[in-house]
Amino acid sequence: MRKIVVTEFLSLDGIMEHPAWTFPYWNDEIAKFKGEETSASDALLLGRVTYQGFAAAWPESTDEGADYFNSVRKYVVSTTLDTVEWNNSRLIKGNIVEELIKLKQQDGKDITVHGSATLVQTLIRHDLVDRYRLLVYPVVLGTGKRLFQEGTTATLKLVETQAFSSGVAALIYEPDRT
Repeated sequence: MRKIVVTEFLSLDGIMEHPAWTFPYWNDEIAKFKGEETSASDALLLGRVTYQGFAAAWPESTDEGADYFNSVRKYVVSTTLDTVEWNNSRLIKGNIVEELIKLKQQDGKDITVHGSATLVQTLIRHDLVDRYRLLVYPVVLGTGKRLFQEGTTATLKLVETQAFSSGVAALIYEPDRT
């Protein structure tokens, strides 16, 4: 059974939106952490906004990770898109929760969710997230989309932590389903 892994860049106050504020903190330690993540994943699960941003940026990119993002299987959850053009992408429009449960039951590696705030809220509401890989940055932004919306409840167990020299902390949580 596959796991859905939500990976996010977060400010100290839980903001995940427009993560350009993370650039000054990027270093080899964070690159290694993200590389481990991609090695464990053979599919991406993306919401419309993140998909469109990635599809605009990655095909022409020569940055580290471009080969992975351009070749990996991409499942795009959207009720408004009619087609997805980026290489190896498949659109999920129908019963999203049912489709994702089927996807999790297939053989394969992790299915990683980057960004995709609205999709992540759906995953959280339906208890479909198996792991959270959070990079928490030493900034407070004050406004923006948050990983956990007001009213969201969850009980998580911390399974790993790592501190980076740039002041960023990696926190890995799994739902406590006991």
